Amino acid sequence: MSAQPATRIPHLATTAGRSVRRSVPAPQRKPLKRNEKGLPIPHVNVIVRDTHRSRLAEHYHHTLQDDLLYMAYVHEPTPRKPSRPARLMYDPTDPYTKHRFNPHLGGNRWSKQPPAPSSYDNIVQLERIQIHSQIKEATVSRTNLLGPIMALRAITGATEQAGGQHTAEGVQLVKGRMNLQGWVRPGLPVGVKVDLKGPQMWDFLSVFVEFVLPRLRDFQGVPLEGPSQRLDKPSSASGVVSFGLPPTALGLFPQIEVNFDAYPSTFGMHIHFITSAKGVGAQNRARALLSGFQIPFARS
Repeated sequence: MSAQPATRIPHLATTAGRSVRRSVPAPQRKPLKRNEKGLPIPHVNVIVRDTHRSRLAEHYHHTLQDDLLYMAYVHEPTPRKPSRPARLMYDPTDPYTKHRFNPHLGGNRWSKQPPAPSSYDNIVQLERIQIHSQIKEATVSRTNLLGPIMALRAITGATEQAGGQHTAEGVQLVKGRMNLQGWVRPGLPVGVKVDLKGPQMWDFLSVFVEFVLPRLRDFQGVPLEGPSQRLDKPSSASGVVSFGLPPTALGLFPQIEVNFDAYPSTFGMHIHFITSAKGVGAQNRARALLSGFQIPFARS
């Protein structure tokens, strides 16, 4: 008796229209929370990092830093003598005066301190750039500050907490601190300012020296003091180089030039280059740093 071969019966779908792949419903996400300004807060912390290297930053680290060390190097064969302790106004051991405010005799002498010894660790470097402008029309109406705020945001690219960076302050309002001839009151907005650090600082400096300064009329350079000026004055020992720009310089920035009609009026501004130079002759070292970035200086 021979066994019959088994035949396979195909499995037929019992229900028509059922999908072969199992479908999973999409997860239901909760709506995004909103901050005090009404903007949605994402589920993740988004932080925008640098997308490219700054050309001026590379120029400083690879070329200018070595040149500044060679130009400002002062050889000291022996170690420096320890500084003499400052004399106080009152005797700190006297029980009758130990709780009084005890300042140094002769006032604050920070501007007369010698610079740090020349080494590769304390080469002068650019820390930040501050731009500020005072708008006289802001005392009449605060809406006159909208144009300067838009212009500074355009030329610097600085906004509050931009790219997820919580330390980004953006454009800030400058408010009065005291009464001045009856038209400035404490707390009244009178201007705008912005501090630039990191890549934004290098980008602004690149645009400033390549597009603005070459096209600025009647600009011979940043004025210098005479050679007879003392190097231990507070202004000479701060390491800050400041100068002003006329209102015509605002239209020379590429960000403003392409859309110049969108800004109702132009305004002047002051630019402060804040460096790490301290001590006697700090401003001369700061000027040497800025001259390496093609910022001209001229004797008045």
